[in-house]
Amino acid sequence: MRIGLLTEGGYPYVSGDARLWCDRLVHGLAQHEFDVYALSRSRHQEDEGWIPLPRNVRRVRTAPLWTGEDDEVALGRRARRRFTECFGELAAVLCGVPGASSGSASSAPGGPSTSEADRFANALYGLAELAREEGGLTGAIRSEAAVRTLERACRAPGAHRTAREARVPDLLTVAAHLESALRPLSLDWYEHDGLGAVDLCHAASGGTAALPGLLARHFTGVPLMVTEYGVRLRTHYLTAPDAPPAVRSLLAAFQGRLAAEAYRRAEVVTAGNTHARRWQERCGAEREKLRTVYPGMNALPFAEVGESPDCADPDTLVWVGRVEPAKDLVSLLHAFAEVRKQSPGTRLRIVGAPAGPEGAAYLGHCRTLAAQLFPDEAEGPHAAGDNPVSFEETGGPELPAAADAYASGAVTVLSSVVEGFPVGLVEAMLCGRATVSTDVGAVVEVIGGTGLVVPPRNPRALAEACVALLRDPERRARLGAAARARALELFTVEQNIEAFHGIYLEIVSRAPVRRDLLDGTGEPLPFAVPAEAHVPVRWTAASPSLAARSGADWAASRPVRATTPLPAPEGAR
Repeated sequence: MRIGLLTEGGYPYVSGDARLWCDRLVHGLAQHEFDVYALSRSRHQEDEGWIPLPRNVRRVRTAPLWTGEDDEVALGRRARRRFTECFGELAAVLCGVPGASSGSASSAPGGPSTSEADRFANALYGLAELAREEGGLTGAIRSEAAVRTLERACRAPGAHRTAREARVPDLLTVAAHLESALRPLSLDWYEHDGLGAVDLCHAASGGTAALPGLLARHFTGVPLMVTEYGVRLRTHYLTAPDAPPAVRSLLAAFQGRLAAEAYRRAEVVTAGNTHARRWQERCGAEREKLRTVYPGMNALPFAEVGESPDCADPDTLVWVGRVEPAKDLVSLLHAFAEVRKQSPGTRLRIVGAPAGPEGAAYLGHCRTLAAQLFPDEAEGPHAAGDNPVSFEETGGPELPAAADAYASGAVTVLSSVVEGFPVGLVEAMLCGRATVSTDVGAVVEVIGGTGLVVPPRNPRALAEACVALLRDPERRARLGAAARARALELFTVEQNIEAFHGIYLEIVSRAPVRRDLLDGTGEPLPFAVPAEAHVPVRWTAASPSLAARSGADWAASRPVRATTPLPAPEGAR
């Protein structure tokens, strides 16, 4: 197969989202070809370059989402009218302005009504067709006319209250975000020598990354698959809490409509955990299309530690991850103060690097708090001294790798208030460590009864759970062994790759073949495609008038396709 892998801000760049699992997927499915279509988020990301690509990556095409350059496409009068109609309808849907057929039954609980979904789709594909004909719409979406069209939709009768309150700066912000998110409409990726040549489009995340797959399906009929380890609409709610209400409302409406359209058109939608899957259902995904495919972790680096659990210090708690406010290290430090009252010899190792400037400031705050909570043991606010809390990073002589960090303690702690799929928790499980975690995101689903779970922002409960495990080595060993067995069963790279390979085969088996397979000389490859793959429509019962025709006439006028999979000829296997 040839897979079109669609990414946004990740693979094949050195930094970004979904980089590791995409790399493992491509390496694991070496028998298939991959065409990578990547959207970058910043100049810094592009300057960092790509990770080494395997031989089965046939081509890589990239496009930036961060530039503000005009495409210099001048629309004629008729094209401007079409743009205003399509963009105006798109804006009307986002503002909640009712259409002529609004009010029909909902297509899914919590999802948009059928008419709203169709209005959004018609406007989106109308803009895509216009961009294809004219060569791009970047300048048009950034124009004053587009902002005025958006303003009219916000002021129209029936618009949501928050949309009606939008001011000019809010409208400019929304227009800029829409231009960036809709930039794939202006790309030349959708011809028969681009995404039209692949057997399947696999969007490695929702949102804008799925848009090229939607357009490839619209223009050339390529089947689409969407994978989400973090639902984009949820991410929008978490990362834009301080934006003006009108901006938040309109952008959330856009993300929700785009997600619903991707779910509606995709053959299969996969989630990384049940938590994300519930969000997908809430956004309108049909339950029959949903699959859960857990992220695949490389178990090999943790094998040695997992097979020798007795090497840990029985009086040490370990926290591993990125240092940022969402990890709630403040609650962890207060909980550790309670632990020290009951077990004075206990130590806490916080292992991780800060995530950006905000993380660096948060790390400084935590260092100061640790010095204040244990004043008799620290020589100064920034000195390690005899402080039972240490702040460290992997890569040094003492902790060369993450496995060494988990190996240094008997219990691994997760104190987050926001979490998607807890990768660090799985790593601790692969190391055979007992865990204490807060009940956020997919934590309970991942733990599955092999660790202790407490409410978030509850230092007393966190401390009691840690003390319970520190005082009971047999229970620690039992939970650690069960955790390692669960992680090896569910969360390995092999399980992940096998699941995606099976879904690929399932989708392609239902899709028509649209390209010729050639040999090394450029000639058609005999028996590469089974004969029944060329039959264009379904089997149907012949009507009396058709039955009266000759066999040759009937076959010429009504081609057929089997409704059940037929075995491939021996030469095609």
